[in-house]
Amino acid sequence: MAGGEGPRRALLRAANALLQQRRYHAALAVIKGFRNGAVYGAKIRAPHALVMTFLFKSGSLREKLKAIAQATYAHSRNLAYFVFTYKGLMAGQSRLQGKKIPFHSFLAACIGGWLVFGENNPINSQIIMYLLSRILFGLSRLAVEKGYIPQPKQDPFPLVAALVWGTVLWLFEYHRETLQPSLQSSMTYLYEDSEVWHDLSDFLLYNKRTDSK
Repeated sequence: MAGGEGPRRALLRAANALLQQRRYHAALAVIKGFRNGAVYGAKIRAPHALVMTFLFKSGSLREKLKAIAQATYAHSRNLAYFVFTYKGLMAGQSRLQGKKIPFHSFLAACIGGWLVFGENNPINSQIIMYLLSRILFGLSRLAVEKGYIPQPKQDPFPLVAALVWGTVLWLFEYHRETLQPSLQSSMTYLYEDSEVWHDLSDFLLYNKRTDSK
């Protein structure tokens, strides 16, 4: 056992020494970006998939666990691939031009988005909508910061909240098919299932009765 400690420690020292080499920093950052993308994707998706699956999906326990695992894997994989692609393209552009410029980030992310998130599926759709809402807020703040639009005299957030909720409920009531399935399920639970009950059991204890009474 003691004989194995020497080679392991030597390998660990060699690996740590490699990680300190500045000439390999860009390549190593791409690898760690892949790792961080995979871990972050799993951390974000697993609890969300767990809650949404057990709240709104039917099926056996095995089917539900399989759906959670598949959603978590897809999110983790896609985010890992995207970070790997983005950082690799950033490093390549910087090396070719000798410096980093803002357009590099836009171009690398566009290519990564096309390659990794270009397929229209529930996971990718949710991620894109999540980003889109934050982009709109970010661009609004940037426009004020750069002076393209005047600084609001009052906080515009109450108006934004009113318009967002007004629009989404109008879409749900009259154009439901335009909304993402998971949002439809959430709103059905909140606004339609609350209209139906038979007795105290499905009024307070459960959302829907499962027996044939």
